[in-house]
Amino acid sequence: MTMTSPTPPATRSHEALPVPALTVMACTGFIVIMTETLPAGLLPHLADGLGVSEGGAGQLVSAYAIGTVLAAIPAILLTRGARRKPLLLAGLLGFLVANTVTALSPSLPVALGARFVAGAFSGLLWGMLAGYARRIAAPQHAGRALAIAMTGTPVALSVGTPLGAWLGSALGWRWAFVAMSLLTAAVLVFARLLVPDVAGQRAQTRAPLIRVLGIPGVATILVTVFVWMLAHNLLYTYIAPYLRQARLGLRPDLALVVFGAAALGGIWITGVFIDRALRRLTLVSVALFAVSGVVFLGARGSTVAGVLAIVLWGIAFGGAATHLQTAMGEAAGENGDVANALLTTSFNLAIFAGGALGAVIVDGAGASVLPAVMIALALIALVTVGCGRRAAFPAGR
Repeated sequence: MTMTSPTPPATRSHEALPVPALTVMACTGFIVIMTETLPAGLLPHLADGLGVSEGGAGQLVSAYAIGTVLAAIPAILLTRGARRKPLLLAGLLGFLVANTVTALSPSLPVALGARFVAGAFSGLLWGMLAGYARRIAAPQHAGRALAIAMTGTPVALSVGTPLGAWLGSALGWRWAFVAMSLLTAAVLVFARLLVPDVAGQRAQTRAPLIRVLGIPGVATILVTVFVWMLAHNLLYTYIAPYLRQARLGLRPDLALVVFGAAALGGIWITGVFIDRALRRLTLVSVALFAVSGVVFLGARGSTVAGVLAIVLWGIAFGGAATHLQTAMGEAAGENGDVANALLTTSFNLAIFAGGALGAVIVDGAGASVLPAVMIALALIALVTVGCGRRAAFPAGR
């Protein structure tokens, strides 16, 4: 059995990208990320509505992340032989139910349970969505198809979360989750109508988890994911105290809108080049990430420099998920869904670590030193990508 077999054949042999289906997948990603981040913008309202402290309400974010970490790998291992479209519909239905239960929750324990379930379905969707998007497009456009499918993430971060916070403030936090349920129901209908089905992984090609970890390039990509996303989440999670201590004259919500818009630019650049320059694109993105950290360090008191740093940060981060998932899909071949479940787990562990390490830094040395840590981690990621020349991020791709 060959562990580095090529990506499974696409179900469509013609040149055109299946844009309607990929748009539905982008909307699915939007729902996943929006559901994850929505409580962050509604903490005071959630605390008042559920009769708990803001710290207690913040556990709604943690419950979601724990569900993702615990469910991603088992869910993909159990379903990798199943057809993809029923899994996509089941995942969306899970989000519909979980968000509806959250909206109707009478107490914090019920809401935590619903959030845990939503996180579990997130693990399922993120584990299979990348491979699914690549397989419904012609092989020569697989990277571009993934770039389109991933646009939901920056849109959710830049537009969705602020919009959800506004809706929760205007109508009440429960209506924000109701709106998520309605959106999920609409995407579920379009997924049923527009997204083609593909088969699951063939039984004879299914490698055990430990062998997937041993596929050349997989471990290198997982290290890159953790270090790079840790660098990102340190600043993203604590952007408010950083902006305040650096005296940049920017509101956090405005800064995140600028970041999200720049991230969309990064996604577009990725879509143009990823099918012929994966290694160079990844190296440039990680290097630009380090450069943005340098600009952040020197931006103290300068709004213009701060905006420039945020733009560079957003461009560098925008295509990151596509770079890493494309690299993982090509390294793992037919075991790409399991490998992407490992990637999802590594990503969410980086979110955990970013919150914990960031709290220590902010409470100790202060948020103004976060860019220095970001630079150090980005340089480690850059070296890791550089060392992955043979299998993880192969030269000549």
